[in-house]
Amino acid sequence: MDAGGKSSRERYRAQVRAEIKQYAWEQLATTGVSALSLNAIAKHVGMSGPALYRYFASRDELLTDLIRDAYRSLADTVRAAAEAGGGVGEVAYAIREWAVEDPQRYLLIYGTPIPGYHAPDDTTRISNEIMAVLLDVHAARPSDGRKPALDAHLDDHRQWDGGHPAPSETLRRALTFWTRIHGVLSLELAGHFSGMGFDPALLFAAELEDLDRD
Repeated sequence: MDAGGKSSRERYRAQVRAEIKQYAWEQLATTGVSALSLNAIAKHVGMSGPALYRYFASRDELLTDLIRDAYRSLADTVRAAAEAGGGVGEVAYAIREWAVEDPQRYLLIYGTPIPGYHAPDDTTRISNEIMAVLLDVHAARPSDGRKPALDAHLDDHRQWDGGHPAPSETLRRALTFWTRIHGVLSLELAGHFSGMGFDPALLFAAELEDLDRD
């Protein structure tokens, strides 16, 4: 047993699973999620296809672990930016840096849905942690006293926000922030700005300036 109470077999299993996931990320970066191949991964790590299934029972189980890791990494990044005293802008740039650093990781959780795949509920709980931080940083912004129609609507529809006790105006601002920065990031990382002759980072900055006036 090690200091954490794990046996040598458990440590070995964890090491092999980590190696499998590492190569899966590399494969995603070169071929995309649709071409993720357990047989190719097994060959890379030096085992047979059936042997790999002792570590991940299916492609979906491997995808779930990758998605869970991606959400956890982003949730930790967002929380660290907020806890360091960052406001809305600092959190936004932390999200962008995280996304640009590994576009395939970003696209795995915010890109095109994977046909036939359904993520388990715990991934939704992790994504709710991200929204909770966004609600906190937006709650620190002064209210403008407005009551748009969406705010009134949100008063009666709170079941999907993780139970955070934010006023509807704060929730509206956080959702507007979330959708607009992801709109820019998703288009940028999917390559849709290529050849258009402008810097996507400047568009991202302009979106934040516009949001700051909301």
